[in-house]
Amino acid sequence: MRTRIFALLAILLVAFATSSLADGKKKDKKKETVTYIVSMTCENCKQRIEENIPFEKGVTDLKVDLPAKTVTIEYRADKTTPDKLKAAIQKLGYTAMPFHPKKKEDKN
Repeated sequence: MRTRIFALLAILLVAFATSSLADGKKKDKKKETVTYIVSMTCENCKQRIEENIPFEKGVTDLKVDLPAKTVTIEYRADKTTPDKLKAAIQKLGYTAMPFHPKKKEDKN
């Protein structure tokens, strides 16, 4: 009797762990990235963005490049939108324009 109960518990544990891992993989697929050109001019501007934007709902990663004046944000698409992230940057007092890097073309 005990062996059957332990076997049943082991099967349930494996089933639960498998479904939890599958859910985690699905969430990763919903991540998107957006890059903005931002009107930051100094190290303090960079620091202000780095201290505030990560707390916006759905933000999972942030890269601020002061020399290029770009802010790249990785976010969960089910939690926020690029427009909301742009508004968050503007709320800090900066202008933000979407940045679409040009693809290098072959010279051949």
